Amino acid sequence: MRSRQSLLEIFSTFLQFEGDRVSVWAIDARLRRSMQQCLQQSDNSETSGNFWALYWYKVWQEDEGNDPNSFAHLIAYLQETCYWSAQKTMTNFALTQYTLPDCFQVAISKVQKILSGFNPQQGFSLQNYASAIFASTIRDTLRQRQEVDICTNWALLRKVSQKRLIESLQNAGLSAETIATYILAWNCFKSLYVPTQETATRKLPRPDEATWAVIEQRYNADRRQVPSAPAAQPETLEKWLNVCAQAARSYLNPNLVSINTPKAGQDTGELLDDVPESSRESLLADLIADEEDQTRQDQRSQLNQILEAAIGQLDPELQAILHLYYRENCTQQQMAERLDIKQYTVSRRLTKAREQLLKKLALWSQETLHISLTSALLQSMSLVMEEWLQQHYKPSSSV
Repeated sequence: MRSRQSLLEIFSTFLQFEGDRVSVWAIDARLRRSMQQCLQQSDNSETSGNFWALYWYKVWQEDEGNDPNSFAHLIAYLQETCYWSAQKTMTNFALTQYTLPDCFQVAISKVQKILSGFNPQQGFSLQNYASAIFASTIRDTLRQRQEVDICTNWALLRKVSQKRLIESLQNAGLSAETIATYILAWNCFKSLYVPTQETATRKLPRPDEATWAVIEQRYNADRRQVPSAPAAQPETLEKWLNVCAQAARSYLNPNLVSINTPKAGQDTGELLDDVPESSRESLLADLIADEEDQTRQDQRSQLNQILEAAIGQLDPELQAILHLYYRENCTQQQMAERLDIKQYTVSRRLTKAREQLLKKLALWSQETLHISLTSALLQSMSLVMEEWLQQHYKPSSSV
């Protein structure tokens, strides 16, 4: 993939894929005109991509997220960050059904979430913050979809929660009465079809006839609780439950739609075309006046020192776990075998190591940046720390 060089490109072009590869940087003419206008107003004195990212972020923030022009500029800016996050994360998953464009689209759809959680006062760049969320989003999505793909209908129905199943059926367009009936059937199935320890949970087979008879008996006895629920035989219950499984599968593993998809019923145009032009001369002047790059660089340097010192204070076993996980990209099972401990112990100690580092980071933020800690801020710090750990343990020979 060719890296973009000019600010016009960085804030007005979007990746287009052909098959599994990037084919071209597509130019959005409306965004290009918007960026040209801003560069002319600033007399080209500001050439930093980070500066303009903060500018468009503040435009977006000032308009409470209602300025599609600023939002589109930020999506364009984060294209390369998203691409490299997708490529790096995919290497840790042995998946053949999901391509790089799939993962890219999963991640880029989270730009709204990224902007809502980003706080430039913490001293982190938008790219680093976005990279952590992109990677986390892709990992979570791939794990979930991998689980959905390899589960039989009956295993999936035992794993899915009632809340998620209701959302799935609502997403499928079913009526409230039908959903209530299906949920009753599902509860009867889940309470009566309990796999044995010898049964592979992901490959759970269809219930046998005796189990279906018990499920039918329970359902017809309990259906008085749902006035709209009709009487049903095993064949009908099986059909309903397969509908539930398919709805859950579609909801948890939806089809991906590119933001470059042509508009429906039109020969030309894409989904990103409908963005109005805007001008923010006074905000641009304020942002240039308030720019404090040196302060942010100092804070980033302090952050490195704090986290490096915190790692040095961890128990040797916790340090080893971090090294195996981030440096050698080991799975928890591989780590358990290397360290001769149980997998659940690895999971707990990895969580403990992260929590200890996060406490050090939070304390530093309170004392140095005078930031009041909230749950949202701690979550944001956790994402930034995750990205820092990935960079910190990256082999020096990596490109």
